[in-house]
Amino acid sequence: MKRLFNHALLLLALMALTAACSLIGVNQEAGAGTAVAQTSTLSRITQRGELILGTSGNMPPMTEALADGKVVGFDIDLARLMASGMNVKLNIKVLPFDQLLPALERGDVDVVISNLTMTPERNLHAALIGPYMKSGKCVITRRADLAKAEEAKDINVPATRLVAMAGSTSADFVRTLLPKATLTLVQSNEEGVGLITDNKVDGMMADYPICLSILQRHPDAGFVSLMSLLNYEPIGIAVPAQDTLFINWTENFLQRVQGVGLFEELSNRWFGKAIVTGADK
Repeated sequence: MKRLFNHALLLLALMALTAACSLIGVNQEAGAGTAVAQTSTLSRITQRGELILGTSGNMPPMTEALADGKVVGFDIDLARLMASGMNVKLNIKVLPFDQLLPALERGDVDVVISNLTMTPERNLHAALIGPYMKSGKCVITRRADLAKAEEAKDINVPATRLVAMAGSTSADFVRTLLPKATLTLVQSNEEGVGLITDNKVDGMMADYPICLSILQRHPDAGFVSLMSLLNYEPIGIAVPAQDTLFINWTENFLQRVQGVGLFEELSNRWFGKAIVTGADK
């Protein structure tokens, strides 16, 4: 169901994006703000000539590491646009999801874009910009009775075996609202799909785009879903805390991408239909 980009639109949009964002970038020769420039993440990125992205690579269609080493997805395309706006190359580092924010705090990566829910806890460790997408929780299962559950109490029993990715808000969601359910943690959503297929668990808790992708990627697996957007999940970009220049640049970048219609293009490409995006929707 994916469709190709409108190349003419992307070319014009990227030209506009690059021109606008370059005005926001660090100008070492301007004189004013030199002290800020010397310590800014933007300064290091432009001097290095590359933007180092941290992503998990295991949550298609948002981010996926392929067998040939390439990393693709909605978030990867968004990061490429970000690098283009800085006139630098994109360097992708694939890390376990629960190691992404620690890597950002250490300075091993410049930015994290990885289907990252903006939560107060994560905001203690990084500046969270967005949201660029609004999502929610859903359950992928083969059990029709589980998919038809209308209230949490219907599945909040030890006999309900659920799987979720370690370090994710999906795991936190199960622990908080379904504390009696039996929870298994995995390192990737595909690992969780395998556990459902092998009948080792009854279902997997995940974000709405992930559930949609699983249904599309496994049409013959007999999966059904409780696709009710069980809670509010604002998805955003993480950048180093207290770096006001980089925070400001990223905010302006997201506004520019939204304004020229690129979020809609990315959604159509990776989901086959529009997903609610942008902070103003």
